[in-house]
Amino acid sequence: MITGSIVAMATPMHADGQVDWENLDQLVEFHIKEGTDAIVAVGTSGESATLDTDEHIAVIERVVKVADGRRPVIAGTGANSTSEAIELTQEAKRVGADACLLVTPYYNKPPQRGLIKHHEAIAAAVDIPQILYNVPGRTACDMLPETVAALADVEQIIGIKEATGDMDRAKALIDLVGDRIAVYSGDDPTAVELILLGGKGNISVTANVAPKLMHDLCMLALDGEADQARALNEKLMALHNAMFCEANPIPVKWALHKMGLMGRGIRLPLVELDDRYKSKVELTLAAHELI
Repeated sequence: MITGSIVAMATPMHADGQVDWENLDQLVEFHIKEGTDAIVAVGTSGESATLDTDEHIAVIERVVKVADGRRPVIAGTGANSTSEAIELTQEAKRVGADACLLVTPYYNKPPQRGLIKHHEAIAAAVDIPQILYNVPGRTACDMLPETVAALADVEQIIGIKEATGDMDRAKALIDLVGDRIAVYSGDDPTAVELILLGGKGNISVTANVAPKLMHDLCMLALDGEADQARALNEKLMALHNAMFCEANPIPVKWALHKMGLMGRGIRLPLVELDDRYKSKVELTLAAHELI
């Protein structure tokens, strides 16, 4: 089982928007050195929405190659078309990903029975571990706990990233499926509480810039050290908040640029962090001794 701090890794780009392969390699090495427990390649933070299919698979393949078995690599392969999600998941398996992360189909608002059939179809088509991903704030599609329960016995489905930040939802989900699949947080500020309820880790944006601290945070929570975990999370709260002062991954890419880990490149319709937020992000990084 994949546990702990799982970074939703940003994809470095040059100023013209082309993928920066050299900094991508260095970023993977940075995470391995700093204790990140697993890497998500080409999730939301990796700009999955703006990479074309060839680039999408190439980034996954490169991360797998550089990680070289030292950390599990989870490929973001979700789509709002079931056939496209199957194709991306097949390609991720071909290039050696350890698992796939499949966001609920966005924009077209399928009913719950459609979500079940969507994920059943992907699982039937590709024999690779699969993690569901529920983030209704981005997708306009909420996968309900009972729908997750209906999918929890599908052999290839091993977990769910629950990114609502709702602890009542998290508890209901863990009570329903926690003995069958892993429940991961997808919300940095509340990740500690979800893990303390029985979750297995956090698929994190903050881990991009503070991988060691996020690893320590998750380990404390997994070990049941609630007071220490909550105290560390309180220290990190300003950093969590700074990473969402604009839409992810705009702030985190600016932060990584200021840390010297990548250039300023980001793809339209995303743009560089607004000037009014730059000092906030930089001051927060400095306060955590990250720059």
